[in-house]
Amino acid sequence: VQLQASGGGLVQAGGSLRLSCEASGRTFSRYKMAWFRQAPGKEREFVARIVWIGGNTYYSDSVKGRLTISRDYRKDMVYLQMSSLKPEDTAVYYCAGGTQTEYDSWGQGTQVTVSS
Repeated sequence: VQLQASGGGLVQAGGSLRLSCEASGRTFSRYKMAWFRQAPGKEREFVARIVWIGGNTYYSDSVKGRLTISRDYRKDMVYLQMSSLKPEDTAVYYCAGGTQTEYDSWGQGTQVTVSS
């Protein structure tokens, strides 16, 4: 599966952005999709995931209630709607796809910068 993330940018604190991730290739073999992020000097961290069939979602505590993951089954797209953004949300955001046990496909990342 090939993944292409887009939609990052510069936004003021309290603002919103929507990230998109386009999937291509063996999409029928994908069980789940997720967003991760990596801030400068920090390790990559999990943000949110969605099960492709059924749409079950799960979020990290730090983004719960502010970020929403969704998918368009027919377009093979995954989205991350980001609201009430904080400076600590600044990071490179990556989309990932995987099986039930691991994430084995990664996109190239899109930069999100939140100014205070």
